[in-house]
Parts: sequence; C-alpha cells; structure tokens
Amino acid sequence: MATSGRPPLAGIRVLDFSRVIAGPACTQALADMGAEIIKIEDPDGGDDTRRAPGPKIGPQTHFFLAFNRGKKSLALDVGTPKGQALVLRLLEHCDVLVENFRPGVMKRFGLDYDSLKDRFPRLVYLSISAYGQTGAKSDRPGFDPVLQAESGMMSLTGEPDGPPLRHPLAIVDTLTSIHATAAILAALYARRDTDRGQYIDLALFDVAVAALGNAGLYYLSSGQQPPRTGNAHMTSTPTNAFATANGLLYMAVSNQKLFAGMCRAVGHPEWIDDPRFATTTARTQNRAALFALMDAVLATDTKENWAKRMRHLPVGPVRTLAEALESADVTERGMVRTMHHPGVGDFRVFGTVYRLSETPTGTDRPPPLLGEDGTAVLRDLAGLGEDEIAALRERGIVSGEKEPG
Repeated sequence: MATSGRPPLAGIRVLDFSRVIAGPACTQALADMGAEIIKIEDPDGGDDTRRAPGPKIGPQTHFFLAFNRGKKSLALDVGTPKGQALVLRLLEHCDVLVENFRPGVMKRFGLDYDSLKDRFPRLVYLSISAYGQTGAKSDRPGFDPVLQAESGMMSLTGEPDGPPLRHPLAIVDTLTSIHATAAILAALYARRDTDRGQYIDLALFDVAVAALGNAGLYYLSSGQQPPRTGNAHMTSTPTNAFATANGLLYMAVSNQKLFAGMCRAVGHPEWIDDPRFATTTARTQNRAALFALMDAVLATDTKENWAKRMRHLPVGPVRTLAEALESADVTERGMVRTMHHPGVGDFRVFGTVYRLSETPTGTDRPPPLLGEDGTAVLRDLAGLGEDEIAALRERGIVSGEKEPG
C-alpha cells in the first residue's frame, strides 16, 4: 500500500549510547519509524560489534551492519569533562536517551537519569541491563546465553535424552529490543499528556523470565518441569520436523481441525478416528506411534511437494539460510534490500518489519562508519565551529572516519 506524509516518529531525536544487540536493535527500529538516531561511540574502536570476527563488507562487519542502519555516528569520549559537556548540549535537542552500560557507569559520567531529569524534564531515558537497576545481581555483567541459562529457558531446549541447549540466536537480546521499543513509544505517548519524560528500567533477565510464557505457566500450574521434546512440542501433536525424500518438513498441526486436514492431505483419513489419535491428549500419549506412521508416508515424496499439498495447513520445508533469504517469499515482502554507502559500496541488509498504511517507514540511511557524522552533529546540534571541532579531534575527544561526500 502506498504511503505518504511524515514517518510516525519524524521529529523525535534519540541519543544512543547502546552497543552490541539489544539497544542497537531497539534504536534501529526507531530509525525505521522515522526517528533521528545519534549513536555515541567510543573513539577507540566504537561499538564492540565493529571488531567482530566473520564476514565483512569493506570495513564494516556483518554484525554491525545487522543492527545499525538508519543511524548517525558520533565518536565521542564521554569519560572526559568536555565530552560530558557536549552530551549535555546535545540533550537539549533530544527526546530519548538509550544506554546499556552496567548500572553505575552513566552515574560516573554524570549522565544518569537522576542527574539529568531536572534539567531535561521531557527526556525519556531507557536503561537496558542484565539484571536491572536494583537487586542483588544488579552489578553483574550478563550476556544473552547466560540469561537463557539462568531464566530456565535453556532447560526447555534440546532432545529428551540430551542436555539443555541454548537458542543459537540472541533471542533474549532480540526480545529485549522489542520491549525497549514498546516502552519508549509508551513513554513518548504518555509525555503527550504529561509533558514529562520518565525513566525505564529494562532487564534482560526479566524479559527472559517473561518469555517463558505457556512453558513457565506449565510449571506454575503443576509444579512440574515441562519435558524437553526436541523439534516436537510439549503439548501439541503432531508438531515436529519430519523426514521426507529430500529433507525435513516442519508441521505444527496443533488442533483437531488441522490434524484432520493433514490426515486427508497425506491420504490417510482413517487416522482421524483412530482411538490412539482422536484427541489432542491421545495423540500426545501415542506420539511415537503416530510419528512412525507419518514418517513412512512423508518419506515417499519431497518436502516441496508435501508443502504444496498442505498449503492450507501450517506446514513448511526446513530451509537453510540460503534457501530462506534467497526465496521469493523474502523478496516479495522486501525483507532483504540493497543499500549503498560511499565508503563501503553496495551490500544487503534486512528490511523493516513495520508496515503502516498511512505513513512511510524504513530508512535509506546505511549503517555509519565510526564517527562519520561527528562534524555535522557537533556543528548543527551542539553549535560548534569548525575550529572547535578540529581542536576536539586533535585532543582525541572526537574521532572518526572522514565523512563521505
């Protein structure tokens, strides 16, 4: 659907001190909705992900490219009094501050919420930390896999007779970024009526616990640990990855109507009324027998043909990243797009998931080189002259790549 007018967050400016995934993914989402993001980075190397191993596009790592489109970069030493003073000048023009340092770091810089709230009463201030700003573990560092372990999430993952496994993606960071985006939007919405900002304390641990969802309620309702079921599901059958003639097919046939549709699609309607499979409970209790029958049938054709025959059901082939990201499905939805940066060239990144009927979303601004926008930000927002900026660069308080032109 064609859109026109201003993006939904046009006019909102964010000062972004975050790095790695949770914070940067949040501010990237805000950029997709039209906010101006000024990413404050350490002059000595910038965001940790700029130095990540693995594939690069020019000087940019794949890790940094994943979470930083749509942003401006200012490489500023906030550990110096001059750097802190510049942050205060920038905050005069900002609506939101995002940081994910360990609790106490921003206070050491004089940039914590309590130090800023009276001077900037409309500021929405989001802190992301491993364990929150209060509690016995608040001073501890924490990374996504550790939070998966401590929250109980890992105990749910893996084969029944195998060890717990972590999710291979940074799932806690990703979920935290979504909650962070929602919390910022809620605070901005509240500010419309109160004319005041507020502080948001968001903990990876809290998000991981909340993400347990129905599995967590399984325990809270029964006092029992849900069983690990590998690719199957603890209470839904048949939900599993099944072998076909050329690979795996995943199906999530979670209710009676869907099960009946699957039985007819594979040519075995008699399974519908089989006492072993006639109810969800019966199918779960007789999972091994049902899976054996299904395996024998599904092995007779390819995953693509079965997916076509069961197009009306929640069934799909298990794809590699190449099969998924080069598919027509991804292309049709615009979820992989090509961007260009004068200092990098053409490269592919993900598109935005936000599709609004009346206002444009998405950004054409590529992920920035370190400090790429320093001169423009300090000149246009902080009001510094060229000589002042040059002096800051000479003293190492500001650094960065030469701005493309």
